[in-house]
Amino acid sequence: MMPPTPLAAMLILPSAPSLRPRLGLGPSSSRARGVALRALPGRLELWHPRLAAVESGPPSSQSSAPPPQLSSELLGGMSGLDAGFGGGGGGGDGGGDADLGWVRVFPHVLTASMANFLFGYHIGVMNGPIEDIARELGFQGNPFLQGLVVSIFIVGAFFGSLGSSALVDYLGCKRTLQIDSIPLILGAFISAQAHSLDEMLLGRFLVGIGIGVNTVLVPIYISEVAPTKYRGTLGTLCQIGTCLGIIAALSLGIPSESDPHWWRTMLYAACVPGFFIVVGMQFAVESPRWLAKVGRLDDARKVVENIWGVAEAEKAMEEMKSVVANDDSQASWSELLAEPHNRVALIGGSLFFLQQFAGINGVLYFSSLTFRDVGITSGILASLYVGITNFGGALVASNLMDKQGRKNLLIGSYLGMAFAMFLIVFSISFPLDEGVGHTLSVTGTLLYIFTFALGAGPVTGIIIPELSSARTRSKVMGFSFTVHWICNFVVGLYFLELVKLFGVGAVYAGFGGVSLLSALFAYNFIVETKGRSLEEIEMSLSPAAPGERK
Repeated sequence: MMPPTPLAAMLILPSAPSLRPRLGLGPSSSRARGVALRALPGRLELWHPRLAAVESGPPSSQSSAPPPQLSSELLGGMSGLDAGFGGGGGGGDGGGDADLGWVRVFPHVLTASMANFLFGYHIGVMNGPIEDIARELGFQGNPFLQGLVVSIFIVGAFFGSLGSSALVDYLGCKRTLQIDSIPLILGAFISAQAHSLDEMLLGRFLVGIGIGVNTVLVPIYISEVAPTKYRGTLGTLCQIGTCLGIIAALSLGIPSESDPHWWRTMLYAACVPGFFIVVGMQFAVESPRWLAKVGRLDDARKVVENIWGVAEAEKAMEEMKSVVANDDSQASWSELLAEPHNRVALIGGSLFFLQQFAGINGVLYFSSLTFRDVGITSGILASLYVGITNFGGALVASNLMDKQGRKNLLIGSYLGMAFAMFLIVFSISFPLDEGVGHTLSVTGTLLYIFTFALGAGPVTGIIIPELSSARTRSKVMGFSFTVHWICNFVVGLYFLELVKLFGVGAVYAGFGGVSLLSALFAYNFIVETKGRSLEEIEMSLSPAAPGERK
């Protein structure tokens, strides 16, 4: 049975030496770190050994203008903490009432998020013309081969995610994004000019490899480049970029309903964003955290002064030094088995496992049939409605991420998804007027997509790099996204079989149950990261932090 187009992920995506030189911090830096650790304001409560993390109180301000007493306390009592570029106020925020602290960094993260636009485009590009491709390349009527053309993308993404860590650790985010555009451009070109099934499979596999690397890399880059105060909002650019890419592909695919060769134009067009990424990243900054990690402290300081402001440079550099002081070698995968990295890896893998088994693949696949019941017979048009709903949810999430916090959005998102699932089950399982039943099904489907885009989609990709240490961030993300692609493939492969065995109502009820379980998981095990710098979070979760409970 042909698996559905892997749309789940939408709602959901200069070289340095291999060994980092020891930073050679003196006694003054050690004392600064000690002061920083002792004076952490409102620090996160440390995790219980069984992962029962509890949420500490957020900073007193969620707005763009934090209380002056907070800033004075931080600036007067600490060296190297996040008084300005994080949850505090500080340099670069602009004058008057306007909060423009995000302006300097926005072009850099926008350029990186073009990779997510390309991700979304490649998700949507096969949604309409797969039948035309099968007819022209000689495998029409073979559901297995049609499914293989779609699913080989996920296989490539699996290997891309698995190998992304080595590239990011050695080359940094900037160079890796540029190099990773090669398989994206080459794969799209091979697919566009394909005259056989083998060529199409090769092109789709190469594109999948590129997407697998980018889905790991872009959240890391944004989390490490964005000021703490705007990290959540800017992190939603991953989701927004993916949504816009899907909408663009579906809109561009409308002529394919009348032109059987239009799919080649669509795939040729997929080469263009890759060139934009290569050129645009040449002018983007490298992650200051990566620069500090490989010992390039002067370069890191220049980047911080450029995108966060000169006033933040000293504090930011002290924080970065405090977490890389004894880090002079490459991290290994085996470190994910040790404290505290195993906790974060387990949470990251669990979040993506729950995200996929909450049913996003199934809902997207079945949405075309749901819309057909109310008279919308065009599959592309139905998918376009879904994409626009997802985009709307992502915009709302971008406004709420740094106000309500990641944990609240994640819990609310999964509760909304559960309600939407049970609403659809009610419309299917109980004798209702046909018009009422169809209306409830469509409402439930769109509500599910919207609430997914509020939290389960964007928060999952944002919070994992926030909880990860600088040393293992790329490997935790690589592992987590590898779990994502495996679950994506499994759900897509067996969804229709489960529907045949148990019926749509029972399967959707199961999705609703997993959504409730996901909300419970988020409530018990997710730590709020809003308003805290990556270094503050890392020091709070480190076994070396004083006061940790054993």
